[in-house]
Amino acid sequence: MRFSGKKAVVTGGTHGMGLAVVRALLDGGAEVLATGRDVSGLDIPGAHLLSSDAASLTDIDSLAAVAEDKLGTLDLVFLNVGFATLTPYAEATPEIYDRTFDVNAKGAYFTAQRLSGLVRPGGSLVFTTSVAAGAGIAGMGPYSAAKAAVRSFALTYAAELAPRGIRVNVVSPGYTDTPTMGVTGVPDEVLAAFKETGDEVTPLKRHATVAEVAAAVLFLAFEATFTTGADLPVDGGLGQRLTLPA
Repeated sequence: MRFSGKKAVVTGGTHGMGLAVVRALLDGGAEVLATGRDVSGLDIPGAHLLSSDAASLTDIDSLAAVAEDKLGTLDLVFLNVGFATLTPYAEATPEIYDRTFDVNAKGAYFTAQRLSGLVRPGGSLVFTTSVAAGAGIAGMGPYSAAKAAVRSFALTYAAELAPRGIRVNVVSPGYTDTPTMGVTGVPDEVLAAFKETGDEVTPLKRHATVAEVAAAVLFLAFEATFTTGADLPVDGGLGQRLTLPA
């Protein structure tokens, strides 16, 4: 029971990478509160579930209240919500821009603000960003910029929470094998092409599994006890600009 006695909040914890982290924590004996935009009808045995929209400050306040009521103090906050579209710059709208920044940047910032007061000394926050935060990927302008903002927020939180003994780190996945591939509103054929491109451009020639990303999150959360302000890529070398043999 590797995580026996630990308490964690995982936002975006009902699918993909977040769900993999939730399941690993539960398997290790932790108590977990997981959020999703709509958790009605979901069943994750052993987890507390809460419908919560990361773009809503009211929902964020409610999340903090529920976390304090259900869990008390926290050992981990995994800030994992995200919203992305594949939208060329000429087709981007203010609505897409606002939703992208509201979920990815504003939501992450204020969730960390509201929940950090519950984190005990020795605990940690882990943010999900993306390899896109440091790259120019066609069709992902607002998303890349929002995730770059999250990276910056994490550095500031690491500095501000260090006096309390709380570590703040970032995991940056590349192409990861999830049902939606991290993008919203994409036709199946476009999604298939997106996945094929990911395999081609990633030096290790495949996508990450959600279990591989979860392992990195849990390493930062519980094992990297003298690491704060770090950004751990889980991208198969994609963001490292590796030069491959001909």
